[in-house]
Amino acid sequence: MKNRISGALLGAMLATASSPALAHVTLEQPEAAAGGGYKAVLRVGHGCGDKATRTLRVTIPDGFYDAKPMPKPGWQLQTTTGAYAKPFNNHGTQMTEGVREIVWTGGELPDEWYDEFTFRGTVGPELAAGSTIFFPTVQECDGAKEKWVDVTGAAAVPNPAPALVITQAKGDQHAHGGHDAPGAVMLGDIGISGQFTRATPPGARIAGGFMVLKNDGDTDDRLVSATSPIAGSVEIHEMTMQGDVMKMRQLPDGVPLRAGQTVELKPGGYHLMLMDLTQPLAQGETVPLTLVFEQAGQVDVTLPVGPINAKGAEHAHH
Repeated sequence: MKNRISGALLGAMLATASSPALAHVTLEQPEAAAGGGYKAVLRVGHGCGDKATRTLRVTIPDGFYDAKPMPKPGWQLQTTTGAYAKPFNNHGTQMTEGVREIVWTGGELPDEWYDEFTFRGTVGPELAAGSTIFFPTVQECDGAKEKWVDVTGAAAVPNPAPALVITQAKGDQHAHGGHDAPGAVMLGDIGISGQFTRATPPGARIAGGFMVLKNDGDTDDRLVSATSPIAGSVEIHEMTMQGDVMKMRQLPDGVPLRAGQTVELKPGGYHLMLMDLTQPLAQGETVPLTLVFEQAGQVDVTLPVGPINAKGAEHAHH
């Protein structure tokens, strides 16, 4: 016997399927860690009624910094800059303003098609775990608009703004997965352990930075930069043998860290160079350092200062 659906029931099902409650503009990844980088992908699966979307406007909320939109073929990209409610320390540089609105316009997204609009930024480290920030979004069509701007967080509102729930800062979690040395931290799936530097002789203006990086995740990453308040700059270098000569070169693209890989920054190999030191480094002190990864974001670590000839972290902790 064939199953039959009455016309009334079918109509009700179709009405429900096309209702705004099932057609919101949403974020593909609805959670992000405080203090980390975040790639926002806005999912747009409908127009304004049956009208094509011509413009998409997104408001960047307080607590989301250094927003950078991704261009889309066939669309023009515009941004509006404004003051931050709170200054943001971006790798040692105080940012007091940034992008507060992103607009994609001039394209055409028919009601029956789906598309994604992408931007990146940093979630404020001051945001509390469990809190929510909202990205009010407006679709503009031919003579019509859909405004996804409700920031109350209520479940039953017809026009909720895309919401991002803040989770615990990854760098605040206890070390695990074998990264149990003093000072070891986890940034998402990236483990940082065995950090140390060496005491500097009188008058020295540079120092090396060393550690072990382990990617326990399924996604490739890369250490792209580092900063320290006691150095004018921090560069990523590599020592290699060329014939019978040991040579050092800067790595402007950073150090790749493939999924499942462990990379050691050590004397004679990959390492950090702290340039233009503002003070000498004495054994027993610690050096603050911020590491920036392409995917995982940024994390603060400390480098214990070992003796001038230290070969590993165990000497720095004695």
